Amino acid sequence: MTSVADRVARPSADGAVGEAMPALAPAISLPTVGERELRLDLFRGLALWLIYIDHLPPSLLTWFTIRNYGFSDATEIFIFISGYTAAFVYGRAMLERGFVVATARILRRAWQIYVAHVFLFTIFLAEISYVATSFENPLYTEEMGIMDFLKQPDVTIVQALLLRFRPTNMDVLPLYIVLMLALPLILALMRWKPDVTLALSTLLYAVTWEFDLHFTSYPNGYWVFNPMAWQLLFVFGAWCALGGANRLSRILASPVTLWVSVVYLVFAFYVTLTWYVPEMNHWLPRRLEQWMYPIDKTDLDVLRFAHFLALVTITVRFLPRDWPGLKSRWLKPLILCGQHSLEIFCLGVFLAFAGHFILAEGGGGAALHALVTACGILVMWGVAWLISWYKHVADKSAPRKGAAGNADLAGGG
Repeated sequence: MTSVADRVARPSADGAVGEAMPALAPAISLPTVGERELRLDLFRGLALWLIYIDHLPPSLLTWFTIRNYGFSDATEIFIFISGYTAAFVYGRAMLERGFVVATARILRRAWQIYVAHVFLFTIFLAEISYVATSFENPLYTEEMGIMDFLKQPDVTIVQALLLRFRPTNMDVLPLYIVLMLALPLILALMRWKPDVTLALSTLLYAVTWEFDLHFTSYPNGYWVFNPMAWQLLFVFGAWCALGGANRLSRILASPVTLWVSVVYLVFAFYVTLTWYVPEMNHWLPRRLEQWMYPIDKTDLDVLRFAHFLALVTITVRFLPRDWPGLKSRWLKPLILCGQHSLEIFCLGVFLAFAGHFILAEGGGGAALHALVTACGILVMWGVAWLISWYKHVADKSAPRKGAAGNADLAGGG
């Protein structure tokens, strides 16, 4: 059975992987070094495209995103893979070079993501302000959540630097910055007891729900993605990368697990259908509805987490690491975007508002929406190709590093 990590346990002397660890082996097993895990790049690229489409006004094409067919959406994919790749890179650094060096590298990457966030915030504000002023339509500033900035720019800038003020669609990077800052502690605990670390993460998740713990936003409200809840998905990704997925492989290979996942996905699909076809709602027991709703995204509702796990179970069963399609030219655009996720995510936020503006001013027909969506995706692909080409040329004569594939958003430096 091929798991998410595809046997990331320490290789044996003859190169085989996935064998039982000896009694004195460290708690963290080093991920294997070598060829990139293209499935991670593929699904990270897919998540970026889906996030871009979901940030555009709804249309026929919106029905191609997974949020219309179940409880979870592209955000879960993005955060899980971010946790996986971060642990893949910095877990190795912590084992080979120690806690202090690994922490320094993690903090450097967190700073890089923070700088990218501030830069995106500045460009995004300029884009919205220019459009609102040029077309004399203040609704753009209200819709994108920057009215408070225009009223009190001095205070709002400080709050933005503290990650407490964020325009619409700019909530993922602050979440990831906080999770990266917590990564040294997560990896240190993983090095001690990986399963205990996952249990502690689950406990924090439960306490967050029980006592309504949250991060506040400016001028009011809470973070759209509560780090104290979403850390569970991030830690789970790290746990999978550092040997957990290999230990789960027998469970994932079970027919019972497969059928439970299929039944749950069908159930989630039916529930989402009731949101669009109210006539189907009478088939759901009233007590079940009272228990389910609201399905909270801010605090990563357990139904969303379970839906994501069901999707992962199906995916790892039917999409092995050596699937020939991963080398297909048709999937190359997705993989390239996934390999440069930080840059493409920032670009996607910028393009989403540009597309929103074009659709609002152009009437928003199906043909125009398809054109805007296609152009945005082509631009993301083109920029990803350009970055890849530039890095290839720039690094061609540089000495090869010891390897951290799949590390774009996590930080490969």
